[in-house]
Amino acid sequence: MSKILNINIDNIKINDLLSLLKEGVIVTPNVDHLMKLQSDKEFYEVYQNSDYRLCDSKLLQIASKFLKQPIVEKISGSDFFPAFCKYHKDNKDIKIFLLGSASESIVNKAMCNINSQYNRDIIIQGLAPSFGFENNSAENKSIINMINTSGATVLAVGVGAPKQEKWIMEHKSSLPNIKIFMAIGATIDFEAGNIKRAPLWISNSGLEWLYRLLSEPKRLWKRYLIDDIPFFWLILKQKLNLYKNPWEEN
Repeated sequence: MSKILNINIDNIKINDLLSLLKEGVIVTPNVDHLMKLQSDKEFYEVYQNSDYRLCDSKLLQIASKFLKQPIVEKISGSDFFPAFCKYHKDNKDIKIFLLGSASESIVNKAMCNINSQYNRDIIIQGLAPSFGFENNSAENKSIINMINTSGATVLAVGVGAPKQEKWIMEHKSSLPNIKIFMAIGATIDFEAGNIKRAPLWISNSGLEWLYRLLSEPKRLWKRYLIDDIPFFWLILKQKLNLYKNPWEEN
């Protein structure tokens, strides 16, 4: 376990996690999450109640080495999800419901692409919720009913942070058949081919944020160029033992 700012991140390899994982809530911290966790107490509490926190950023991995708490492997949601599907391709008990993306066509494309790889319907159903669905009690009730009647045992939610993590924690008690909950960000779009992932060498060099910024500048410029920049100052403060968790009493 590595402590970076105000969260603990699991120091685990993807193959060990795949063999270990039987149930629980998975979140995938990156720099943007770390910054949100400094000002969003509800998001922080969701993180505290999650079961697995995977390093979803090469920059976090570099920061962990700087802090002398090295994380052995970067495991982004968009890497873990396909690895999970491949690992369980013959496990009939694993049936996945996809919740997320901007349109039904994207979700359906992701389902078809994944299922065709394994010649079985490991993704058994999917849904693209409406914008602002998290505040619509009627739509949430309908979504929960759809998941419960689908036969799914795994729920993968990709509607962006912190919305996806908060939605999982708020509604997980109403989903008794779901054993594994994953917050997977843009993974559905990646699997559908709607958004291209950065080449591996860019991801491994810690520059995936730049690749995504150049790909979606209007949506991501504020996140990467304003909101996330203070991360480096906070890491330096932690290194100097000056950082204080805003949600812990002195």
